[in-house]
Amino acid sequence: MADQEQQEQQPYALGRGTGPLRGVKVVEVAGIGPGPHAAMILADLGADVIRVERPGGSFLVGGPDDLLNRGRPSVALDLKQPEAVATVLDLVEGADVLLEGMRPGVTERLGLGPADCHARNPRLVYGRMTGWGQDGPLAAAAGHDLNYVALSGALFGLGQDPARPHFPTNLVGDFGGGSTYLVIGVLAALLEARLSGQGQVVDAAIVDGTAHVNTMTAAFVGAGTFREERAVNLLDGGAPYYDLYATSDGEHMSVGALEPQFFAAFLDLLGIADVSPGQADLDRYDEMRDLITARFASRTRAEWTEVFEGTDACVAPVLRISEAQQHPHLAARGTYVEHHGRVQPAPAPRFSRTAATLSTPPPARPGTQTREALAAWGVTDVDGLLERGVAVQAD
Repeated sequence: MADQEQQEQQPYALGRGTGPLRGVKVVEVAGIGPGPHAAMILADLGADVIRVERPGGSFLVGGPDDLLNRGRPSVALDLKQPEAVATVLDLVEGADVLLEGMRPGVTERLGLGPADCHARNPRLVYGRMTGWGQDGPLAAAAGHDLNYVALSGALFGLGQDPARPHFPTNLVGDFGGGSTYLVIGVLAALLEARLSGQGQVVDAAIVDGTAHVNTMTAAFVGAGTFREERAVNLLDGGAPYYDLYATSDGEHMSVGALEPQFFAAFLDLLGIADVSPGQADLDRYDEMRDLITARFASRTRAEWTEVFEGTDACVAPVLRISEAQQHPHLAARGTYVEHHGRVQPAPAPRFSRTAATLSTPPPARPGTQTREALAAWGVTDVDGLLERGVAVQAD
């Protein structure tokens, strides 16, 4: 830890990442949500990522608490000026990847589209993060996570309220079907580029990724084994042994006792094995649910956690994120770590030989490392760019 802190105090330099992407260079044209999350993942895994932001920043983005911006310097460039665009192209010339999350056609109008970038660097992987994708009738329309998840077919079945769907903030679309698939696409294209010597464009659309995440449901629908209703199927609360239950203190426990042996262990530890209907007694599921509900309501979440934790009953407490950070299992694995005074998720996944480590905290303001990051990436006349207002160095 001391070596890491000492390294962070040194002037910015390339090649300090410890993960498997060490040596990979990424230019991030700053956006919101899934784009920064994808860049964070790449930075967590050791890539050298330089974040290009507009002077003054953007709505809903930035500041020392924005953990999505950790691990990379912030450079402020006024992309309305040709010199700023030329500077980004200089960065692209030595990069492996570019990430952007603007509406289709915007980077082309700026002079930073795929053709412009590939003219400077044919090996470049050009990652594009959008909601609707680069083409199709809705490509130019505005939207957000909720809209993309709704149109993809995933939102309708979410939640256990038969009257209306419920959405899990922006986890399913922005980060599940969005940034995760952008990273998968970029890494696949990067591997191919190293074999072929040619880069390509990765069109990562949240509607596509969310639909792909939902492949199992699509299979069930196609097989005729899935009812397109809420809380009537095996994994959406239709089965009483796969659901959430309130405890006496107003908290909740999650139950996922699907397999027969786990179901048996669940009933035994809950104390209703001698009175509960069988797992295959579909016409008695209401009776089973009532029994489970009453038993969980008789004790606190902490008491039930003590009963079930470490068993094969597939029961776990529903924790707030602040509580999850302190759970013994996650603490033992270092799933959450304190870094620069802020508790945050550690890099994932884990690697046996090239372990990833957290590096710099989120920049306090856009452009806090403009001078040193541009110089480290080999851009000449940085002082001139700052004097002419093409680049901005934040105080």
